[in-house]
Amino acid sequence: MSVRIAVDTMGGDLGPREIISGVMQYLSNHASDDTEIVLVGRQHELASLLADLKPQSSRIMIKNATDVITMDSPPTDGIRKKESSLVISHGLLKRGEVAAVISTGNTGAVMASAIFNLGRLDGVSRPAIATLFPTASDKPCLVLDVGANSDCKVHNLIEFAHMGSIYYSYMYDNKSPRLALLSIGEERTKGNDVTIETHRQLTDNSLNFVGNIEGRDVLKGQADVVVCDGFVGNIILKFAESIKSFIFDKFKAQVSANVFSRAGAALMAPFLRRLKKTFDYAEYGGAPLLGINGVTIICHGASNARAVSNAIKMAREMVIRRVNEHIGKELAGMKKAVRLKGNGSE
Repeated sequence: MSVRIAVDTMGGDLGPREIISGVMQYLSNHASDDTEIVLVGRQHELASLLADLKPQSSRIMIKNATDVITMDSPPTDGIRKKESSLVISHGLLKRGEVAAVISTGNTGAVMASAIFNLGRLDGVSRPAIATLFPTASDKPCLVLDVGANSDCKVHNLIEFAHMGSIYYSYMYDNKSPRLALLSIGEERTKGNDVTIETHRQLTDNSLNFVGNIEGRDVLKGQADVVVCDGFVGNIILKFAESIKSFIFDKFKAQVSANVFSRAGAALMAPFLRRLKKTFDYAEYGGAPLLGINGVTIICHGASNARAVSNAIKMAREMVIRRVNEHIGKELAGMKKAVRLKGNGSE
């Protein structure tokens, strides 16, 4: 299946060269598929970089964009700056010229641009940013929302539960992913009014709801999908990002203590490389913005080439597996059911 993906090259911390390197890495590693990449940014700069990097691929195109949205720009620039690489990327998606958009840029601006230019799927009141976390099992855990919505109502969390479960089901071939609600205790009576009522409604839901889960259990692999508001989710995400640096900084300090420690570290090197890879966000590519009428992947601002390559892989899989269509169909059905119930219809 031919999939064309727009990559916003101008928003990241590391500049367009690193992003283009990620594109080249993906195309080199997936020479047999027919993915095409549209690099969106300042044409003269991108053309110069391509001439320098010399990609061995005819599957790279350039779309000129004269403006840039920086990391410290307000989210509204995702609406106002119509000639920016981000907005032009979403314009390509809206017109059907590409099947997905990837950006390493300003998260708030990416969200604003996606909502304004693409709109929400029918039945979705608020989109959610979903992020994969490593677990003790061989499959990651999907946590949402991790930053799109600081304050949520019950129906928002119910929507997140359905969107996350559908995403996990189709992306990981799991017909019944285990869904959990992040709270301050496993008991159904623990939490605030929103989480308690959300627990009650999820218990009566068709999803495979396994109950509340505490923050300490997210990485244990006790659930495949974990739902929370964006305020709590973002704190969990940032804390998880700090774990890797904390562990390895402590390890380095201990290793330098004496020659015996250094000898032991040499023996542990393969294990430590695997552990470091487990906590490396680049392994997961990016975070899908679920609930938007078009596939959008938000990458870390400091994404390296490997992260960009994996984000392209994620976007392609979402398109091929028609994840957005499945989410839209289920959420629209839920909206219709609520409307019929409100009218007293069967």
